[in-house]
Amino acid sequence: MTKPKVLLHICCAPCALFPLKLLREEGYDVYGFWFNPNIHPFTEYNKRLDSVLQFSKEEGLQLIRAGGYPMEEFIRRTAYREEVRCPLCYNMRLEKTAAVAKKGDFDFFTSSLLYSKFQNHKEICSQGEAAAGKYKQKFLYRDFREGWAYGIEESKRRGFYRQQYCGCIYSEKERYRNVIEKEEI
Repeated sequence: MTKPKVLLHICCAPCALFPLKLLREEGYDVYGFWFNPNIHPFTEYNKRLDSVLQFSKEEGLQLIRAGGYPMEEFIRRTAYREEVRCPLCYNMRLEKTAAVAKKGDFDFFTSSLLYSKFQNHKEICSQGEAAAGKYKQKFLYRDFREGWAYGIEESKRRGFYRQQYCGCIYSEKERYRNVIEKEEI
């Protein structure tokens, strides 16, 4: 009997730890997928990618990487639409994941974005279902937040790079703005 194949979009190694563990426990044959043109600056992108490569190697996880770093596309989509940047970002990444899932003949696709307590699950699900419909694929929803503590502790134990913001330039500004403003006073 063949295990169902699921393509797991990975935003970063710490967020992928619990989803991979749970999906494997549920009997899925899991493949990782790296596509994150929202991550800025490029040095941050590389730190996260290096950590995902280390994670994939340690876990024996096949990792598919989308070619290039199309940050310009992310910027074009979100400029002057900052108030809806997250849905646009989810859409961009989940559509690409669904397209790769279709090409790779996967049974399902999902995302480690569903691990974060800071992401909008309702919007991720909406964008995941829309991408599934567009590419005639199945979006696998799991509320991975139940493994929040596990992911934090395990990522620290393994020494994975732990980022301080979701990845986009807007979230970087939000994360560090208060620190800078306090220092200026």
